[in-house]
Amino acid sequence: MIIGVPIEVKNNENRVGLTPHSVKKIVDSGHDVLIQNNAGANIGFFNDQYQNAGAKIIDSAEEVYKSSEMVVKVKEPIPDEYKFLNSDLTLFTYLHLAGDPENAKKLIDTGVTGIAYETVTSSDGSMPLLAPMSTIAGQLAFVVGSYHLLKHNKGKGVMIGHMDDMDPRVVTVIGAGVAGTQSILKAIDNRALVKVVDSSQSKLDDLKYKYGTDNVEYILSTKDSIQVSVNESDLVIGSVYVVGKEAPKVVTKDMLSSMNPGTVMVDVSIDQGGCFETSKPTTHDSPTFLENDIVHYCVTNMPGAVPLTATEALNKVSLSYVENLANNGIQNALDSDEHLRNGLNILDGTIVHPGVKEALE
Repeated sequence: MIIGVPIEVKNNENRVGLTPHSVKKIVDSGHDVLIQNNAGANIGFFNDQYQNAGAKIIDSAEEVYKSSEMVVKVKEPIPDEYKFLNSDLTLFTYLHLAGDPENAKKLIDTGVTGIAYETVTSSDGSMPLLAPMSTIAGQLAFVVGSYHLLKHNKGKGVMIGHMDDMDPRVVTVIGAGVAGTQSILKAIDNRALVKVVDSSQSKLDDLKYKYGTDNVEYILSTKDSIQVSVNESDLVIGSVYVVGKEAPKVVTKDMLSSMNPGTVMVDVSIDQGGCFETSKPTTHDSPTFLENDIVHYCVTNMPGAVPLTATEALNKVSLSYVENLANNGIQNALDSDEHLRNGLNILDGTIVHPGVKEALE
């Protein structure tokens, strides 16, 4: 199979679909890999490393797409890339179709076969290709949230950390999946008072068993419980994820009016449309905006802030799937692996994933 890796073109996106190590494994299995010129240069993966691994360097994105049977990316294509897509091509990447329905429909119309990392499953019910980026995003959410609490960033001017004889600052995490759990751990490590809000009582009970009750509250999600929690918080992290669907709006616009000015809200779910009603996509160049004097951080590619770490973490789990698709052919690989097949979102110009289909109807 001929596998192509173009340069990522989303704002401040320096991740790359395959590392030189991954390329060598794929080439050693008898496949051809085309890398766009300098695709990994910004994170220290240079053309000569890819060439030494057996890849061919291609000057333009157009040629990479045109010459490949499967393209391996990190982020969903932007509209400028749609002209390179066609029904003979398979795209393996994060797609997040429910997060941008208008562009999703245009992407579907290209006829490309789209396999989305974020809906690939495993036998234990987890999302193996989503998990590493969720882990990174969850940790970053606390870091960027703390940074934007600084007064010159329009925040309250408070520090989340230990100060003798002072009450701890309050962090609310809504949604205790992979990303949320990472945010919870960062907040605990920084000695915050942590409010964990989730719709699953069993999940709350599991977390309570793991992390105890010292400075941690476990709260079943309701509109009222969320309102009380955010009112008392310095930092609110939203990390609600429903497979393939648009994220539910757990913090509504009217809730902001009773929150303290300078509170920071970080929407980790923004790739899936956001879990705050007032969220709108932002970039690393301009990551925040104010709504009712509440700081909103809604960057759609948060792990792109640490592209080397993120690329290596993604490749550790994605490589085996790329090898399966290449070694067995797209259709055979999908037919023989129900969990990989759950990643299939687009086929022959139609949505085939039930959750994504429901979200876009």
